[in-house]
Amino acid sequence: MIAAVRRGSRATLASLGAHRRLVILAAILVCTAFGPIACASLGYYTQSLEGHLAVLRAARPIDDWVADPATPAQLRARLERVRAMRRFAARELALPDNSSYTTYADINRPFVVWNVFATPELSLRLRQWCFPVVGCVAYRGYYDKSAADAYADALRTGGDDVYVGGVPAYSTLGYTADPVLSTFVNFPEGEVARLIFHELAHQVVYVQGDSTFNESFAVAVEEEGTRRWFATEGGLDGATATAYRLMMERKRVFVALLERHRQALSDLYAGPADDDAKRVAKRAEFAALQADYAAVKDDPASPLYRYAGYDRYFAQALNNANLAAVATYTQRVPAFVKLLAEEGGDLPHFYEAVRRLAGLPTDLRNARLDALGGTSGLHALTDRTSDRTTITQ
Repeated sequence: MIAAVRRGSRATLASLGAHRRLVILAAILVCTAFGPIACASLGYYTQSLEGHLAVLRAARPIDDWVADPATPAQLRARLERVRAMRRFAARELALPDNSSYTTYADINRPFVVWNVFATPELSLRLRQWCFPVVGCVAYRGYYDKSAADAYADALRTGGDDVYVGGVPAYSTLGYTADPVLSTFVNFPEGEVARLIFHELAHQVVYVQGDSTFNESFAVAVEEEGTRRWFATEGGLDGATATAYRLMMERKRVFVALLERHRQALSDLYAGPADDDAKRVAKRAEFAALQADYAAVKDDPASPLYRYAGYDRYFAQALNNANLAAVATYTQRVPAFVKLLAEEGGDLPHFYEAVRRLAGLPTDLRNARLDALGGTSGLHALTDRTSDRTTITQ
């Protein structure tokens, strides 16, 4: 995920410090510079700046946490692993070697932000929100869940399909020292590694207005980075790596299930039926998705057999926004997989190739991605065996 910070804003954030009045002043200056639309978002900018600054204030260097005798032993051990991941990211993955993820903050809540995703009733195209300081993104993030829910309710009242999802980590593109957070530090080791690699990847390449490109690229980097991490740190046969492999195989099945029904809905919405008929077919398609999930959970041959990890997702009222939000993070991953293979598994060369892609006009960039690979799915850790050139997640 990308936070609302852009190039040139580092000095502004530093000057704000902990003083709320300066945060509000910065928001007012944005309003003045960019006119009535920005003014309408004054409260949103204020909560974004204050929320991020509160996270930064809570952060302390990981070295200090490790050295502090009051730090719980389990947390100390995990932070030591995080330090190793951070060094690995710079040394082996050619990711930025800066102060990001060298501090840790306990923020005392389950997620750092809650993202609001929305689509029209009969469309899978995520709505975009455009801001003077970040460009256009396919979600709107809130540091307070009640604020996210209130905004989501307003969108629903207007007829949109809406999804509110908790986010454990985000990136400010390297313009502040993003900390490791209590929201994810106790995840399984592979999950912690992939989150750190993912967020650092956003500092390598970022295209304003193309969330699917940005997130799919970052997922591709996290996949390859985590595979290499396990290959270096104990091998792919270790218990931790085995658990990660199973988790990713389950995620692959989950994403493939959603993608199949997302494609069916896309065909439906593009078809000639009238809106009332599309609404009936839409309800039937989501009912079929629920039934298919129940079937794979009852299938002894499925990685999801009797697995409850996705029950919460399927317990909610699924809609277009749920499916579109997942696709944002997975839709272009196969194309980036292919591109890394074309670059011989050389990550610096891969990053340069992605930068060239990022510099293309949108239609040419999408055409190149279409030519590179499909538009769905994650790749399970077991799909390929080469330790040199493959991307896996």
